[in-house]
Amino acid sequence: MALVPQLDLRPATPVLDVSHAPANIDAEQALLGILLYDNSALERLSDALGPAHFFEPFHGRLFGAIQGHVQRGHLAEPILLAEQFQRDPAFEELGGVRYLADLVDRAPPAANTFDYGRVIYDLALRRELIRIGGHIAAAAQTGGDGLSAREQIEAAESQLYTLAETGGATGGFVDFSTSVRGAIAMAAEAFQRDGGLSGISTGLIDLDQKLGGLHKSDLLILAARPSMGKSSLAANIAYNVAKAYAWEPNPEGGRRTVSGGVVAFFALEMSSDQLAMRLLAEVSEVPSDKIRKGEITASDFGRIRDAATEISEIPLYIDDTGGISIGKLAARARRLKRTVGLDLLIVDYLQLVTTGDGRPENRVQEVSQVTQGLKSLAKELSIPIIAAAQLSRQVENREDKKPQLSDLRESGSIEQDADVVMFIYREAYYLSRVPPAEGTAEHLAWQEKLDPVRNLAQIIIGKQRHGPIGTVNLSFNEDLTKFGNWAREGRFEPR
Repeated sequence: MALVPQLDLRPATPVLDVSHAPANIDAEQALLGILLYDNSALERLSDALGPAHFFEPFHGRLFGAIQGHVQRGHLAEPILLAEQFQRDPAFEELGGVRYLADLVDRAPPAANTFDYGRVIYDLALRRELIRIGGHIAAAAQTGGDGLSAREQIEAAESQLYTLAETGGATGGFVDFSTSVRGAIAMAAEAFQRDGGLSGISTGLIDLDQKLGGLHKSDLLILAARPSMGKSSLAANIAYNVAKAYAWEPNPEGGRRTVSGGVVAFFALEMSSDQLAMRLLAEVSEVPSDKIRKGEITASDFGRIRDAATEISEIPLYIDDTGGISIGKLAARARRLKRTVGLDLLIVDYLQLVTTGDGRPENRVQEVSQVTQGLKSLAKELSIPIIAAAQLSRQVENREDKKPQLSDLRESGSIEQDADVVMFIYREAYYLSRVPPAEGTAEHLAWQEKLDPVRNLAQIIIGKQRHGPIGTVNLSFNEDLTKFGNWAREGRFEPR
C-alpha cells in the first residue's frame, strides 16, 4: 500500500491559509519512519524539535508518542503505538497500523535524521512567522488588545525576537571536555587582556581586581542609601566601559567586542539630559552645579564643548522612560542587542521597574519578579547587568551605618538572584551632617576624623559567587560626582 499522498491538513482553528502554508509532509513521514525503525535516532535530533513543529497534527502526536516511549525506556514500534491511537480518528483515516508499517518500510537511512528534523523545524518557524505577521496586521487594523501603536510595536518586537532565538541554545547536558574548553578560553582571555581580567573592565582598578571585571550572564546589585552616589557610580562605569569600546570583524559576520563595550543605561530616576550633565561634569571636570547656573568661564566652556564631543562618540544609549515594565525593558534591550550590539546593561534603579501587569501586588513579590527577570535577561543576552537598588531606612538607625545584606529594601529574591551584591558607603557623608560648634574641642576632633575620609568611598562587596567578599576603596569627588581610583602607598592612579 502506497503512502497516503494527500492528508487532511486543515487545523482545528485556521490561523493561516493552509493551501499556501510552508510544509513538507514527505520530510515528516521520512523522519517518523526513521524513528520507528531505529528509536536511537531520536538522540540525533535537536532538543528544540517538538510535536508542535509538525504540520500534520497526527504526525505531531505520533512524534510525541515516540518520544514518550523512548524516554520511559520502552520500545516505540508500530504494533505497540497502534494501541495508543485506537480512538484517534486521524489514525484510522490514514490507514491505521498499516500506515505506521509503511512509514517504516519507506524509511530513509538514519544518517539523514538531523537533516529531516532541521527541515521540519525551519518550516515550523516560517509558519509561526506568518501567524505572527497576521496577528500584527490584525491588531494594527483593529487596535486589538487595547494597546497603543507603540506598545503593539514593542509586543511585536518581543514576539519576533523570541521566535528568532527559539532553538538557538538548547538545554541539556554538556560533556565536561566542552566545559573545560570554555573555561580555558576564559582564562586565555584574562591572560591576554591588560590587567588579567576575564570580564569587562569597570575602569576602576581595585574594583576590577576584586571582581575580575564584569562577567557575562551576571546580575550585579549596586545598593546604597540616597545621596551615597549609586547613580554616579553606575554612570561612571557606563562611561568607562563605553569609552574603552573597541571591536574587530567577526569571522561569521558582524563585530566582536575586544575591549570595553556597547552600554545601555535605563535612567528611571533621572532624565537623559540630567545624566548627560553628570557625564559632562565628570569628563570636563567642571562642577555640574556651575554648569547649570552658568557660572563658568570661557576656558570652562571650551572644556565642556570638548567633553560633549568626546561623549557623543561613545556607544552609550540612554532610555529615561519612567516606570518601565520588565517586559518592555527586556524588549528594548533585545532590540539594541540585535541592531547595534550590547555588552553591558545598567538599570537605575531596581525598585522603579514594574512587572507591568497592572495588578497591585505584594511589593516584595513584585521586586522579586523584576530581579528574576533581570537575571534571566542577563543569561539570555549573555551580558552583565548592573542594577542599582535602594537600601532601607534601618541603616540610619544604627550606630554603625555600614550597610549589610539584610538592609536590602524589599529584598525578596534580590540577594538570591544576584551574582554580586555591592554597597556604597561614605563615612564623610554622615560626619558632615552633624558638625559640632566651631572653636570647640569637639569640632577639632570632628575635623581630624573627617579629613582622612573626606574623599573616600568604600565599596563593600557583601556577596560574590565567583570570588571573595571584602571592601574596595575608591576616591569620590562630590563636586563632579565622580568616582576614581584611590591613591595608596606604593602606587598612585590618576583619579
